[in-house]
Amino acid sequence: MGYVGLPLAVAFAEAGQRVVGIDVDPRKIEAISAGISYIEDIPSERLAAVRDMIDVSRHYAPLARTDAILICVPTPLTPNREPDLGPLLSAARGVAQVIQRDQLVVLESTTYPGTTRERLVPLLEESGLRVGEDLNVAFSPERVDPGRTDYTLRNTPKIIGGMSEACTQRATELYGLVCDELIPVTSPEAAEMAKLLENIFRSVNIALVNELAMLADRMGIDIWEVIDAASTKPYGFMRFEPGPGMGGHCLPVDPFYLTWRAREFHMSTEFIELAGKINQQMPYYCVERIERALNEAGKAVKGSRVVVLGVSYKGGVGDIRESPALRIMEVLGQRGASLVYHDPYVEALSDLGLQNTPLEQALDGADAVVLVTAHPGIDHRAIAQEAALFVDLRGATRGVRAENLARL
Repeated sequence: MGYVGLPLAVAFAEAGQRVVGIDVDPRKIEAISAGISYIEDIPSERLAAVRDMIDVSRHYAPLARTDAILICVPTPLTPNREPDLGPLLSAARGVAQVIQRDQLVVLESTTYPGTTRERLVPLLEESGLRVGEDLNVAFSPERVDPGRTDYTLRNTPKIIGGMSEACTQRATELYGLVCDELIPVTSPEAAEMAKLLENIFRSVNIALVNELAMLADRMGIDIWEVIDAASTKPYGFMRFEPGPGMGGHCLPVDPFYLTWRAREFHMSTEFIELAGKINQQMPYYCVERIERALNEAGKAVKGSRVVVLGVSYKGGVGDIRESPALRIMEVLGQRGASLVYHDPYVEALSDLGLQNTPLEQALDGADAVVLVTAHPGIDHRAIAQEAALFVDLRGATRGVRAENLARL
């Protein structure tokens, strides 16, 4: 019942369907029961309006009375950057204990091609029911972009790949209740690969523009001016912008799922792995850029008061998963910086021992202000004008020329 599950639950409830929500986190169960949303995309008012249509539990037993079961659990990486299917397999085992004949099971969690067929189906069939005969199983990747309002669950096309034509049809009927456009494909593997392609496409292009940003910096060229100019081409060019690194639940993780799977087919996906390597290096490059800017101002990192603006992985949300800000702050701290952060969406960073500081208090006496994540409602240009040193890692000040300003 996280960034994928809760919006789905609310959408189906708004469509008049009774929903059962399962989560291992008792805090989420309590919040939903009270009609309080912990997801930015779902206002509490919207959840409260359908609260009576959603039953929540930590136990799998209530799933036995449902028609469809959607698995929306995290698929993270291990410390060795390999797929961690632990949450998915645990959920599948729990579902297998209560599954009933003619139910539909859909996996939404992003994963490598073959997961649905090779990992999920065998666990479900331990129930004694056979997929395609007694059960319907499909993969339909989530396409959630947290904080976005122009594309939502309703108007984002839904890819669906079933284990059989009948499975696909059953899933199509389900998602037709909450999605305007449905995209059936011939297999779960095609749907699994499609989701990875979407995110790897972004990863590769972000890596490209990040590498060009580093080169442009050495050449004394303003990369933001270059991007603005290139973006005027009406065909054949898609705008991507450099930044401190990728974060969130998809982009930093998904490419590694495919590169790991590719090795089982005796293939090295060097292009994808190189993009991942460049993007992983960006936080360290940003630290060097901050260090260089401080040095040019006659200050060392050690002992400097460095204010970080925005620590979530993207503007308008409080999700800190894989956020490059965390690595940037960790390295700055190791080099002796006195760290302060302001982020209206993130109350605390427990691993770093820091609490969100009000903006004016944070800026007071700052040796350097570093824009890592540009949240709406904050006038970053005004802050840049007043700061002793402003390091812009997001291009919010592009076009501005000032002695106290350094950009990625």
